[in-house]
Amino acid sequence: MANAKQSAKRRLTMAERAQQLMLVHFPNIPEAWKWTRKTHDGFSTIPRTLPIAMQIIDAQSKGQPAGHVLFCLWARMPDHPVITIENPSTFAAEAGFLGERAVDTWRRRMKKLRELQFITTKPGASGEFHYVMLTNPNAAVEWMRSGGKIQDGLYSRFIERLPEIGAYGDIEAVHAYWTAVNDAEKAKVAAAEEAAKQTSSTSPPPPPPPIPPTKSKRTRRSKENA
Repeated sequence: MANAKQSAKRRLTMAERAQQLMLVHFPNIPEAWKWTRKTHDGFSTIPRTLPIAMQIIDAQSKGQPAGHVLFCLWARMPDHPVITIENPSTFAAEAGFLGERAVDTWRRRMKKLRELQFITTKPGASGEFHYVMLTNPNAAVEWMRSGGKIQDGLYSRFIERLPEIGAYGDIEAVHAYWTAVNDAEKAKVAAAEEAAKQTSSTSPPPPPPPIPPTKSKRTRRSKENA
C-alpha cells in the first residue's frame, strides 16, 4: 500500500513525460530517426540557457554576431570547460566562416566573447586562442546585466528560464562572489589606512635644534685686555 501511494505521488520526469508524448503522437517513427544520448555517441553537455545567451551576445555584437561561435565551442567541449584549439581554421569553418579572412573573422568574434566574459583565453602554439576556458554563461549574462549591456526583454526571458531549470543558484553564487571580492578589497584598503595611521603616530620626534657655538676663552681675554 505504501509503495502504491509513493508511486501515485511521484512526479514524472521531463524525459518520462516526453516518452509518453512520443507514444501518443509519434508511435511509428523508426529507431533510425531517433537520437538520444543514452544510445548514441557524439554529444556534448550544454547549459539550457545557452540559446538565450546567444541572443544576448548577438544583440550586443551587432554587425559581428558571436553567439554561434560560442555554441560551436560548447559543442566541442569535452565535458570540461577547457578546450585546446590547435587548428583555428577548423573552428572558423564550423562557425560558418570561409575564405581567406575566415580565421581573422573568427578571431574577432572570439575577442568579443572574451570581452563579454563568456570565455577566458591563454596564448599557445596556434596563437592567441590556443587555450580557451568556457565560463558559466549564466554568470556572464549577469555580469553583462550589471554593466547595463542587456535589454530588459532579453534579460526577462533569461531570468524567467533560470528557475525552470533549477539554475537560479548560479546568479546567487556570482553575486556572493562579487560581495566577497568587494569585502576583501574594502578590508585591504582599511588595513592600509590603519597601517598609515600607526606609522604616523609612532614616528620619531624631530631632532633638537643645534647648540650654538661657545666663544673661546682666548677671545674673551683679548676683549678684557683691550
